[in-house]
Amino acid sequence: MANIYRSMIPSRSAAAVIGSAFTLAAALSSLDAAAQAYPSRTVRIVVGFPAGGPTDIVSRLMAQRLSERLGQSFVVDNRPGAGGVLATEQVVKSAADGHTLLMGTIGGLTVSQHLLAKMPYDTLRDLAPITQAVSNTNIMVLHPSLPVKSVKEFIALARARPDALTYASSGNGTITHLSGELFKLMTQVRMTHVPYKGGAPALTALISGEVGLSFENALIVIPHIRAGRMRPIAVTGARRTQALPDVPTMEEAGVQGYQATGWYGLLAPVAVPQEVLAKLHAESVQILRSRDVADKLAAMGSEAIGNTPAEFSAFIRSEAEKWGKVVRAAGMKPG
Repeated sequence: MANIYRSMIPSRSAAAVIGSAFTLAAALSSLDAAAQAYPSRTVRIVVGFPAGGPTDIVSRLMAQRLSERLGQSFVVDNRPGAGGVLATEQVVKSAADGHTLLMGTIGGLTVSQHLLAKMPYDTLRDLAPITQAVSNTNIMVLHPSLPVKSVKEFIALARARPDALTYASSGNGTITHLSGELFKLMTQVRMTHVPYKGGAPALTALISGEVGLSFENALIVIPHIRAGRMRPIAVTGARRTQALPDVPTMEEAGVQGYQATGWYGLLAPVAVPQEVLAKLHAESVQILRSRDVADKLAAMGSEAIGNTPAEFSAFIRSEAEKWGKVVRAAGMKPG
């Protein structure tokens, strides 16, 4: 009887296996419960540019829809500076509970690593990509005082006045900066770069005539183009935008091989639980694929994306490689 009783008691190794299984099940149950409870308070979406710029506008649209779907407030926290690096660093150092997110951009995520001698973070080591939110159309726009109406005429003017023409950007390392550097590289013109702390102040400078041109996001320039406050001469992406169908692409305008597209995407600190990241991904993709949001973004010159975390991660890597080559070819030195 004692032998039979002993045979019913698990061996020490079997007991360990059973204990581990119970521990794993408890951990999974705990994580699932955490995901179900998320979000438990207000969620911040940190944006590296001032209010009123294109990143801010897209972030506020996403915040509104996430609030509606998840029953907690999602708010935009504008932390401008260093082309998005300051905002990215803040998110990297925040608590990994999913209540602080980043609307990351090309500058802070891929370009700054080639421009700064010392980066305060490693994008794909310290951040978990959730989804690319949008791909943006940028437009080469001129102040009406410049006496040109095409890219060909602009190149002739710039060559006749080397370094005299100034172009605004939303900060060092941003797509509006890199678009200008790529244009200079491919057309062999000399222009002077004037960085601002975001798209909104750069736009103000262009409207006032403080600078002569910009490679700015369609989302914020289209109303001013229609009002006659600036003149569009080319789209920087691979195809025309439905918002301004008569404006040619840079390739159509004669700069063969030119393509510069901006984008934004949601990321979180890397240690955020996978179940929370999965929930954020699923909800964000549903929003971006909804007809009303996609149409609203398209009318502003942006394309809703909503890809997988793996696809977004691979895209970030490819963009870092692409723009690193431009930085080196243009002779832009780390600072």
